[in-house]
Amino acid sequence: MEQQKLLELLGEMSLDEKIGQLFQGNGSFYEGDSIATGPASEQGFSEQTIREAGSVLSVVGAGNVKQIQKAHMEKHPHHIPLVFMADIINGYRTVFPIPLAQGAAFNPQVAKTGAQVAAKEASAAGVQVTFSPMVDLVRDARWGRVMESTGEDVYLNSVYAGALVEGYQGDDPKKPGKIGACVKHFAAYGAPTAGRDYNNVELSERTLRDDYLPAYEAALRAGALLVMTSFNTLNRIPSSANKWLMRQVLREEMGFKGTVISDWAAIEEIMYHGAAMDRKEAARLALEAGTDIDMMTTCYANYLKELIEEGKVDEKLLDEAVLRVLELKNKLGLFENPFKDADEEAEKELLLCADHREKAKEAAKETFVLLENNGILPLKKEEKVAFIGPYTEEKAIIGAWSIFAREEDAVSIEEGVTAYGGNAIFEKGCELISEGASIQGMNRLYTGTGMAENREKKLLKAVKAAKEADKVVLCIGEHMAQTGEAASRGDITIPENQITLLEKIAEVNQNIVVMLFSGRPLDLRKVKTLAKAILVVWMPGTEGGSAIAEVLYGETPPSGKLPMSFPYAVGQVPVFYSEFHTGRRMDPAHPENRFQSRYMDIPNEPLYPFGYGLSYTEFSYSVVTLSKTELIRGGELKASVLLKNVGKSRGSEVVQMYIRDDVGSVARPVRELKGFQKLWLNAGEEKEVSFTITEDMLKFHDINMNNIAEAGKFTVFIGSDSRTQNQAEFVLK
Repeated sequence: MEQQKLLELLGEMSLDEKIGQLFQGNGSFYEGDSIATGPASEQGFSEQTIREAGSVLSVVGAGNVKQIQKAHMEKHPHHIPLVFMADIINGYRTVFPIPLAQGAAFNPQVAKTGAQVAAKEASAAGVQVTFSPMVDLVRDARWGRVMESTGEDVYLNSVYAGALVEGYQGDDPKKPGKIGACVKHFAAYGAPTAGRDYNNVELSERTLRDDYLPAYEAALRAGALLVMTSFNTLNRIPSSANKWLMRQVLREEMGFKGTVISDWAAIEEIMYHGAAMDRKEAARLALEAGTDIDMMTTCYANYLKELIEEGKVDEKLLDEAVLRVLELKNKLGLFENPFKDADEEAEKELLLCADHREKAKEAAKETFVLLENNGILPLKKEEKVAFIGPYTEEKAIIGAWSIFAREEDAVSIEEGVTAYGGNAIFEKGCELISEGASIQGMNRLYTGTGMAENREKKLLKAVKAAKEADKVVLCIGEHMAQTGEAASRGDITIPENQITLLEKIAEVNQNIVVMLFSGRPLDLRKVKTLAKAILVVWMPGTEGGSAIAEVLYGETPPSGKLPMSFPYAVGQVPVFYSEFHTGRRMDPAHPENRFQSRYMDIPNEPLYPFGYGLSYTEFSYSVVTLSKTELIRGGELKASVLLKNVGKSRGSEVVQMYIRDDVGSVARPVRELKGFQKLWLNAGEEKEVSFTITEDMLKFHDINMNNIAEAGKFTVFIGSDSRTQNQAEFVLK
């Protein structure tokens, strides 16, 4: 539809109709071709509100979507279609590894492919917009939603943000097999105080701009159609009511012209934050701030008309918001094709098809991170291997936000290894959830009931299997439901019953490989002392078991690197590589000096740093060479190393380039990732790896809050992780 036609449509709509376009209701409000007035009225929503709604969330299934859309358009005064939105995070039915794991691949194509597959499946099922990507910078492992981000680094997150949007939307979101992307959560949701979900966020404006905003900007540059507000306050103002954040930063500075949607009930929560007296005031503040769609509250639906008629809200603000919603529908092609790609036959053909499963397996293999390997991996098929632990047969490995997938479709370790043909035995050893415990997941309750009588028997069988095996692969970790939204943890160790299993196994067999399932960095001190190898497999998705088997037996060597530092202890978090020097930086050469920035009882450094990860082979780096030692503004220089596979097998290495601004008008990080390349080399093969350095890469917000690169000396580091000391210096003139 042409823009002029949209404006004419807007002009014809009544005040009630326009307000309706800003309301998003839940799928439970609809029952096929009728409105489920019970659930809606219980929450204060009228039948008229639902009849004139602009969008709906969590309705999936081609037939269901078409039926609801048809009935809605017939009843709507101007026959305006709904937009069907849902949380499609790391897959619809075919599930890829969780986003944090995808970050570990250090290969944005993994994320782009996953988003393409998710878009094909979800669009066939009627979904038109996904609430993804989540590009929040995350540095506190206590926060459960770190699993939904790609990690602690500004540059890595930004690269992935663009790749995900491109994967979902392609070059035109109205095309078949594409869905609109909604970047979230704007802004700085990933920095809640104490790592507790929904908590306050305290950041300086410089930190916000230099560290947290770049990934959102990258997603917008890639064309994301929507932005979702965050639950938190920023500068003590709830994001959905933060006019500076939404109108000045997002719309004026970043140039975003698309639709802004609140997170679930976030507009009403302006009142709970204490920043609005009631829902009516919350509605006024949110609309004035530029929040277009009110997800699942009565604030807009019940109070905007009154506010406009009283002259407390200018109707022009309403018209602006409604026009953006209509433009969203137009960009998705819904006025011409309200069902978009919803197709029952396509659903049958695409969901969990062989091609999608294969892509999910290949993605998973790139995400595994080898933290330790004392010569025990890879396994050999002739070796007798005992696979022990609660994750040997567990299928809840798809990630907490895979709400439309089915756990039973996942390949377990037992299934994957058996199909691969390993000489293996399998024993559970203990339960994933301790006796009497329960964990509320996103859409079901997981319990540890009915296990007491079998506990000792399972443990004894596991110990016996370990005693008879050449090697043990211990499959342990946190439960899938212990990660994700509202899954903050103050203790990020592996459950005690699983540690007990590890200790008992170690008494009879020291050849232990720990296979770690998690949605966050964990405290692995105990594991490190007892295991000869540690392989982090995160929540690997639908084809997890198949991918794990191929990596364990060496068909594909592990190639992942940590996208978040693994702390030595929870007392360090938030812990991240790009910290600051401080006035009294810890000097390891003088530990006796009390008056340094240090802990008295634990190291400053994480147990495993950002960018760390081993392979089954080894690599050597030459010294860093520069094409020149002076960088002229507007010019460029090249930094290079010679990488060689000095081991005995083919392997992958992620070559990482970090830059330090040695002196700035404000304190600068000790180093920042500015580039990476993932390469595969055969044994004995070597290759020159070069990075181009430009002035733009050196910019930051200076003492006057200008985004510039300051003249002076810089140090460039190139190596295998964030600790590398392989360096050279140059000067920006």
